[in-house]
Amino acid sequence: MAEMEDINLNLGELDLTSDDLTMDNVSIHIQENLEDALVQEALKAGVDLRQYSKQVEMELEQIEHVSIKDYIEQSQNIASLHNQIIACDAILERMGLMLGGFQSDLSSISSEIHTLQEMSLAMNIKLKNRQTVRSELSELVDELIIPNTMISVVLDVPVTDQQFVEQLQELNNKINYVKEQSFRDTKACADVQETLQKLKIKAVSKVREFILQKIYSFRKPMTNYQIPQNALLKYRFFYQFLLANERSVAQEIQDEYVETMSKVYLSYFKSYTSRLMKVQYEEVAEKDDLMGIEDTAKKSFFSKPALRSKNTVFTVGNRAAIISPTELEGPIIVPHTAQRSDIRYPFESLFRSQHYALLDNSCREFLFLSDFFLVSGSAAQELFNSVMGRSLTMFLKHMDSYVSDCYDSIAIFLCIHIVLRFKGIAQRRDIPAVDKYWDAVLDMLWPRFQHILELNIQSIRNTDPQKLGNLDTRPHYITRRYAEFSSAIVSINQTFANEKTNVLLGQLQVEVENFVLRMAAEFSARKEQLIFLINNYDMMLGVLMERATSDSKEVESFQQLLNARTQVSD
Repeated sequence: MAEMEDINLNLGELDLTSDDLTMDNVSIHIQENLEDALVQEALKAGVDLRQYSKQVEMELEQIEHVSIKDYIEQSQNIASLHNQIIACDAILERMGLMLGGFQSDLSSISSEIHTLQEMSLAMNIKLKNRQTVRSELSELVDELIIPNTMISVVLDVPVTDQQFVEQLQELNNKINYVKEQSFRDTKACADVQETLQKLKIKAVSKVREFILQKIYSFRKPMTNYQIPQNALLKYRFFYQFLLANERSVAQEIQDEYVETMSKVYLSYFKSYTSRLMKVQYEEVAEKDDLMGIEDTAKKSFFSKPALRSKNTVFTVGNRAAIISPTELEGPIIVPHTAQRSDIRYPFESLFRSQHYALLDNSCREFLFLSDFFLVSGSAAQELFNSVMGRSLTMFLKHMDSYVSDCYDSIAIFLCIHIVLRFKGIAQRRDIPAVDKYWDAVLDMLWPRFQHILELNIQSIRNTDPQKLGNLDTRPHYITRRYAEFSSAIVSINQTFANEKTNVLLGQLQVEVENFVLRMAAEFSARKEQLIFLINNYDMMLGVLMERATSDSKEVESFQQLLNARTQVSD
């Protein structure tokens, strides 16, 4: 019990002996204690709190004694546990020291790894820089080195050999590379410039001699200039080499070619035109061969048959076939062959042959100049004019001389349509070189055609029916001339309709209708007048419908006139 007195029981909130408890708070603590669950249960059970308090104290003492006894019994284990805890603390302390050391080492290693990474990055950059330098230096060395093979080939191998062409291209690349490096003040260029210069001079000399020999070969008489041109095109790089490395020699080559081919083409076309004109029909339309001129000309017994006896001035016959695709681009006329066979041609056939040769040669020449001399656009046109200009001028002079004295309107009209078709062919081939020439020829032909038609219109207007001999109700030869001529012009004009032509044909038709009326007035009997008119209208209508389109204005007009006269006769 004495031990129990030494024990200070801690009753917590139920301890009313606490020094800290004041009278002011007694009522509060009492209230709180009364609200306690145990107290509430005791009060409900009617237990005496003082007796209950003593009972609790006794139970607490018993529990305390049991706890102390258990503690004493487990003292050895507790001491052992205490020693183990101390040992663990020592071990943990050592581990802490070790981990601290490890942390310090890891920090040092991390720093070293970072340093190594920086060193690796720097070394990588240096490696890339060295590789770049090595690559550029390797390229520089490779480009600057002149192999013995190149020297021996340029000096000794013929220019036509494929080896020479390949080494010439390589030489050109080295020259360009050295020029580029010289602008960058590369010192090593000085070591090879002298050798390159000597090789360039030798290569230029050999190439110049080769091309000039090819150009001189054009001067030999031949009919196909495409063969040497193709030979030059095979070595077009030669001129490119000269143009890049020795412009004066390149200009010399171009000037020599222009001078040579200008003379060659002029000589060829001049000779061909002269020989071609010798196979033309001997009898051609003259200024008196007009529609309204009286057909009373007498021919002597020994005179040669006139062209009009085979194919009249006003009848197209098969002449219009010249503008068909087959004949338009057919083989050109060979004059000496025609002379041996005694074959003659109308002017439009000669014109077609002459200008088809011009078209063919011009297209080929323009393509060659553009390809070989590396020109295009206005430069190509200018170079073409230098080569073909004299020939084109000769053509224009010849055309002007012939056309100014030509009275064959059908021939002139066919020539117009030949030019229009050739111009279309050149456009489809994308060759604009001769466009101005075609326009110049048309500027000659159209006014002449208009002039001849105006002469025919005037001749019909001035025709005096009383001077035409005996009257006959059959179709008159003048109206037949008109019908043949008008149907020819209308049929030819269908593909390339021209309003000027339609206007002139309209004027001619008006004069023919007036002429028919004047002729009919010469008959005294009304019946004969109607018969004459019907016969002439019917003949003209029949010819126009047979050889021209049935829906032309001329057909419609004569159909109305014929119907009107037929109704009167009925």
